[in-house]
Amino acid sequence: MRRITNFTRPAVDMRATGKRIKLLRLAGGLSVRDLQGVFGFEYPQAVYAWECGRSLPTLDNLLVLSELFGVAIDEIIVRKYPGAGEVLSA
Repeated sequence: MRRITNFTRPAVDMRATGKRIKLLRLAGGLSVRDLQGVFGFEYPQAVYAWECGRSLPTLDNLLVLSELFGVAIDEIIVRKYPGAGEVLSA
């Protein structure tokens, strides 16, 4: 078995991912209320929380967003590499 000795673990940049969700939503001509309806949320706060980077959509909700926006999940999620000082997008 190969041993991994030098690996920088990526993390999700929540703030940048939220901005990406908002940009994709706007580019698709969708409102927050539109997304609220698609997901069946009683209130729009979950969508606002995603867009502000306070929380992330679940994997199932990311799949729905990728279908709605016509992009791969990797085009929604923005990666960061803590300690590396750089942010890389998928």
